[in-house]
Amino acid sequence: MHPSHVLRRAAPAALLATFAAAPAARAQSPAAGALDAEIGRAVTAVLPKVVAWRRDIHEHPELGNRETRTAALVAEHLRKLGMEVRTGVATTGVVAVLKGGKPGPVVALRADMDALPVTEQVSLPFASKVKTTYNGQEVGVMHACGHDMHVAMLMGAAEVLAGMKAQLPGTVKFIFQPAEEGPPGNEKGGAIEMMAQGALANPKPDAIFGLHVGVTAAEAGHLTYKPLGFMAAADFYTVTVRGKQVHGATPWAGVDPIVVGAQIVTGLQTIVSRQMDLTNSPVVVTVGAFQGGVRNNIIPDSVVMMGTIRTFDPAMRKDVQMRVKRTAEQIAAASGATATVDIVERTPVTSNDPALTDRMVASLQRVAGPQNVTLGRPVTGAEDFGYFAEQVPGLFVFLGVRPKGSPESAFVSNHSPKFFADEAALPNGVKALVTLATDFLAQPKPAGRATSTR
Repeated sequence: MHPSHVLRRAAPAALLATFAAAPAARAQSPAAGALDAEIGRAVTAVLPKVVAWRRDIHEHPELGNRETRTAALVAEHLRKLGMEVRTGVATTGVVAVLKGGKPGPVVALRADMDALPVTEQVSLPFASKVKTTYNGQEVGVMHACGHDMHVAMLMGAAEVLAGMKAQLPGTVKFIFQPAEEGPPGNEKGGAIEMMAQGALANPKPDAIFGLHVGVTAAEAGHLTYKPLGFMAAADFYTVTVRGKQVHGATPWAGVDPIVVGAQIVTGLQTIVSRQMDLTNSPVVVTVGAFQGGVRNNIIPDSVVMMGTIRTFDPAMRKDVQMRVKRTAEQIAAASGATATVDIVERTPVTSNDPALTDRMVASLQRVAGPQNVTLGRPVTGAEDFGYFAEQVPGLFVFLGVRPKGSPESAFVSNHSPKFFADEAALPNGVKALVTLATDFLAQPKPAGRATSTR
């Protein structure tokens, strides 16, 4: 039987009547168990399509604001499901609305679509061979962060929920976001641009859910959550040091920006190790690039350093920014050079609403089993899902993708050319999205807003 046939009868009224119960009651009721089983059967039915979508998207990755093929695939699928579909949001984003047959709240589900400028080194029959130009260089393109799985799982969840449309007490909004990894050059993009173009309006969600594969070394299908600050705020900074160019044989005749830059790199490390109270909140200051000079016997006129700052506390974030600027400028001045510091606030803290998180833990446990749901620690990676969660109560969870039975040391983290995500995680990912949405719709009263990001 075709999966769509199963989905059209996947939600009998007797089962969906359990939506009227509170989540805690549903977790204990026989009808809730039957509904979970029905969702499980619907997910099983759609799974071959989810796997096929994932492999197709993985083989044809696209960088941020260039996800035209992926967006077209998503939009076509959602239109076939009978949804209201809007395309071209924040360049290539797709927003769709599924109106249930009964009145109720609005819940949003989000997936990001973009790949990374990484040349794949994983031996897969559907490995990416795509190449493109990025920042003036020819690069490979790879879904090294797992966004291919995010898109495929949300497409599957959309099909399952569409099969329940007549009995859904409320509305589900699907947000397929471009440029989570950042838009190219000076272009606008990502979550903040989607919101500027109305992704959270008409209707505005009462809550938003998202998930990310990998990040931790958890086994495939394992779910990890944390209330309040889960992923760090990310700032990008550039330090331009200007000295005085001179022959390398007579350094005293000029001002060497390479030596000054090296001193700045060392000085920046003391911000974390000697200036910040790490018992309050984690902080990271990293220099990721150091560029300067073209010849072995010429001291250049300038060098450029680029790096990132990661914080979880708003006050500490501003404090670290000030210290980076002060450290660079004053070290440069001490040597007769100048330093210009530019800092861009890239993403806020991804903070999970505590009331919403507490309420949905039982949902996650029903999906994966209590033994496969873990309260996690803060992660210094960043995600622009945090922008959505600043506007409406949000919950972001991690989905493990390490092959079961393999050692934790075998896990290769996201953004690596060797990143491998086990497709055995896909069923729990789809079920998590569906269950979070349906359980939230079961309770019309929205969760309260968080006031802290610690």
